[in-house]
Amino acid sequence: MSPHETLPFRPASRMAEIETFHVVDLVTRAKALEAEGRTIVNMVVGEPDAPAAAPIAEAGIQAIRSGHVHYTPGLGTTALRKEIARWYDTRYGVALARERVGVMPGSSGALIAIMGVLLSPGDEVLMADPSYPCNRHFVRTMEGRAVGIPVGPETQYQLTAALVEKHWGPRTRAVMLASPSNPTGTVIPFEELRAIHAVTRARGGTLIVDEIYHGLTYGAPDRTVLEFADDAFVINSFSKYFGMTGWRLGWLVGPRDAMGDIEKLAQNLFISASDIAQQAAMAAFTPEAIAIHEARRDGFRAQRDFLLPRLRELGFGIPVEPEGAFYIYANCERFTDDSYRFCLDVLDRAGVAIAPGLDFGIHGSAQHVRFSYPKPIPVLAEGVDRLARHLRDR
Repeated sequence: MSPHETLPFRPASRMAEIETFHVVDLVTRAKALEAEGRTIVNMVVGEPDAPAAAPIAEAGIQAIRSGHVHYTPGLGTTALRKEIARWYDTRYGVALARERVGVMPGSSGALIAIMGVLLSPGDEVLMADPSYPCNRHFVRTMEGRAVGIPVGPETQYQLTAALVEKHWGPRTRAVMLASPSNPTGTVIPFEELRAIHAVTRARGGTLIVDEIYHGLTYGAPDRTVLEFADDAFVINSFSKYFGMTGWRLGWLVGPRDAMGDIEKLAQNLFISASDIAQQAAMAAFTPEAIAIHEARRDGFRAQRDFLLPRLRELGFGIPVEPEGAFYIYANCERFTDDSYRFCLDVLDRAGVAIAPGLDFGIHGSAQHVRFSYPKPIPVLAEGVDRLARHLRDR
């Protein structure tokens, strides 16, 4: 072999099981069409359609101007950890020691740290199918195995205690829930959450609960698993209710005796979350910022209430009304048996970007699409009109 010959790259075997994030592919395609002069109605990206609240932005600017921007401890600044603990007291009535809080570079950072401290090679994590796609890939990255359990409208697209009991196996290490859920926007009834925790605990497993969309529910107040479980992991984020998507900041709450390992892994994986983002996030809890967050939440509810009946009128099947987040998970089998091709066709021909079910699992994925609706109602109306014309003329 010549010393100048390039050897082919050989990726780790896990990479064969880590799939492309198809939503990102569609976003890239949408941007290319916009660069050609097309206007695209974007209902694919899962983020609020507004910048961070002014008090947060100003706090970030002040952090930069101060010059006091450094590495922080692996679990975040003491000030922000205390503020998050205080939030649980004021919002949920849960007394929480700040030592159980870890500030991470996004909820993704929180999840990769949790999977890293929990999983040994071959350990299994039970989760709903459909669910957020990266969750199963975090498990695989840490040499675990994600076990997707098919769920449908009969359980509001959520796991139940009975399903967890049925699918528990000798290698099951943890159960992961999301309430409200991405992509379905559904919420686990609080007593069912208790029952799932009881089954998981009795089996010697660990419960992980994604509460990223807390604050964005449109009926009963949010209830956290921390009200009754001090052995569960909870993840949350500043991206959704607090509107700080690009700041890449989230947190986890863990059992007290797990936090040393979480900190050790966080130090090695990413040293710390952004100091600028942490200083800015202190302002997210101020009365001025909370008023903005609550007003935006009311706007999301109005946007849901506008879009939901109109999609049903177009022929999309939506048997369960989403109670939270800002997504509508819709059956599209009336129009296609390949949701990915359908989404590409809708984007190219109608100029509307929506997400294929393929991203969120295997069960029913070819027959479902996800609409993300945190857009002004006139934008949603334009999207519906374009869809109506496209479906009529196909």
